[in-house]
Amino acid sequence: MKPHSDHSEMVHEHPPHHDHQNHHAHMAEDFRKRFWIALVLTLPILVLSPMLQTLVGLRETIRFTGDLYVLFGFSSAVFWYGGWPFLKGLYEELKARQPGMMTLVAVAITTAYAYSSAVVFGLTGKVFFWELATLVDVMLLGHWIEMKSVMGASKALEELAKLMPSDAHKLMPDGSVKDVPLSELVVDDKVLIKPGEKIPADGVIVEGESAVNEAMLTGESTPVTKKADDKVIGGAINGEGSLTIAVKGTGKDSFLSQVIDLVKQAQESKSKTQDLANTAAMWLTLIALSGGAITFFIWLGVMGKELSFAIERAVTVMVITCPHALGLAVPLVVAVSTALAASNGLLIRNRPAFERARKVQAIIFDKTGTLTEGRFGVTDTLLFSQDINEESLHQYAASVEAHSEHPIARAIADAAENKLSIENFKGIAGKGAEAQVEGKEVKVVSPGYLSEQNIAMDDPRVEELKAQGKTVVFVLIDGQLQGAIALADIIRPESKQAIAALKEMGIQCMMLTGDNKQVAQWVSDQVGLDEYFAEVLPQDKAAKVKEVQSRGMVVAMTGDGVNDAPALAQADLGIAIGAGSDVAVETADIILVRSNPLDVVALLKLSKATYSKMIQNLIWATGYNAFAIPLAGGALYAWGVLLSPALGAALMAASTVIVAINARLLRISRGSDTTAAMSTENKGGVSQKQIAKRAYELYEQHGHQDGHTKQDWLQAEREIRKDTVEK
Repeated sequence: MKPHSDHSEMVHEHPPHHDHQNHHAHMAEDFRKRFWIALVLTLPILVLSPMLQTLVGLRETIRFTGDLYVLFGFSSAVFWYGGWPFLKGLYEELKARQPGMMTLVAVAITTAYAYSSAVVFGLTGKVFFWELATLVDVMLLGHWIEMKSVMGASKALEELAKLMPSDAHKLMPDGSVKDVPLSELVVDDKVLIKPGEKIPADGVIVEGESAVNEAMLTGESTPVTKKADDKVIGGAINGEGSLTIAVKGTGKDSFLSQVIDLVKQAQESKSKTQDLANTAAMWLTLIALSGGAITFFIWLGVMGKELSFAIERAVTVMVITCPHALGLAVPLVVAVSTALAASNGLLIRNRPAFERARKVQAIIFDKTGTLTEGRFGVTDTLLFSQDINEESLHQYAASVEAHSEHPIARAIADAAENKLSIENFKGIAGKGAEAQVEGKEVKVVSPGYLSEQNIAMDDPRVEELKAQGKTVVFVLIDGQLQGAIALADIIRPESKQAIAALKEMGIQCMMLTGDNKQVAQWVSDQVGLDEYFAEVLPQDKAAKVKEVQSRGMVVAMTGDGVNDAPALAQADLGIAIGAGSDVAVETADIILVRSNPLDVVALLKLSKATYSKMIQNLIWATGYNAFAIPLAGGALYAWGVLLSPALGAALMAASTVIVAINARLLRISRGSDTTAAMSTENKGGVSQKQIAKRAYELYEQHGHQDGHTKQDWLQAEREIRKDTVEK
């Protein structure tokens, strides 16, 4: 990744990444100013033009001695002031040996001005200064609208930069609080964040608990609950609680700065389709210049028309053929799609790879941390006695395991909200743990302990759970085997929905994992995969990707970006999922900020929609010119259809505006789909909000009379969500 520009003082200075945006803003302002001044100067030109005077029957009334010289003066002002951007553009394009739209406009207005000026000073013919003036006006207006469109497409950068507050409440060594500029913050500084304030830097919470809104940074629409030891991102909005954080990332190292840099790089990166558009635009310029010359000679030499008529036709051909729409067709779509992606937590690092995403035929997921949460959780509970229920079994086991640091123990401890007081806790080396829980001897042990103690266990359900690759532990109370708890890497609730959506798109879904075949098959069956590769070492993952590619398929690889790096690099499209605040994943083409497999679906849909918009714009721009060139040249002159240069300019400007609007519609037409793909709605259309509402209704109906607590409501929500996803 390229070095990131320093954003530590982004509030007080214009940071480097704003140069591009400021350039467009300056150009838009310049075109706006020139347009209004040129428009005012055009009014006396229209009044003094002989052709228009004749049309309204005021030729003799308005005429006065030297009126043509006054007309020449106003027209010269419009030509040199209003036409200067195009004359300057002509010089720059010819210097770069890349004639384009500026060349066409400059040649057209220069031809019109030079010929009309010659007529004023003695050449026989007619002037068309009013055509020149209105042509310049329309071109300036078109460029002003274009610049505003480009600025709108790139506004995501501006909005991201605005997220950072101007200062921070720094906790001083003596316990006092001092407001300091962000540029003075360094790593490990302690900062106080009050309710409703923006978080000033990336950090880790050392004290407090609150819901944090990270929507503008990650695309996560609902606030995320954060407590001690959780990471927070600079620019996110704190909720109702006060937080104290230890600063971990400032300036160029912050998540926000890296996001801004990635978006900027992606928007400025060249698309393969853009190369095609640029080539077409250059050829169109040459065709327009040639077409203008041919038109001139046909009307003057072959058709015998007067010089002024031939020049007017040539100028109209050059103006109407301007490849403005063609030049804008792809860059605007690139800018809009990149901004849309970033606002939804999809960061594009490699533009050509993003465009290849529409061709993906197979997608390989890493299991741990991608399809699963990468942590143990309770999946099943077995009861061997009628003397205990599931809740009590969990409570006894969790009370013991809460005092152990083992991952399995922590997973069991998390399974029960309320713990009981214990005494005499001690570990059973390699076999589990035990303690006195409210006067009862409770042991949570492995199958090895049962064998060692000759405790019989022949329940077929246990063998079934083991066959699925799950870890099974047993709970003994006062020496009696009361139940068993099965644990496994928790499958993300969105995984099944994401796989179903990808298969509907005709994409084969596969999984790579270092786990054994039983675990791999269980996960595969749960989420509905087409194929899986088990017991694959990290260094062999790239070979598996190559194996799938050898089947003739375009392959995407989705992993956590750490041990999956070789596979991500080997794939046609490398997607790092769940990057969180660690944005700089060197080997990934696309970085998904959230750990949500549904974002992969959104990414592929956005890629298809982006390419579709590019093609639509290219077809419109080229099709428009194919129709406009002969029309401008006078092909329908015999039927009384003749375009003036100003009307040609208006049509050309309209074509450019249509392309710009179509690009912006990507935000509207795909935004809802992208958002929908990122929500955890299932195929039946049940959203998170509906699930929570239904759970709360149950809590309201039964909670008070049964003595339930808010935790029961949350448990009900989890059960309804699980049931919904399974359905």
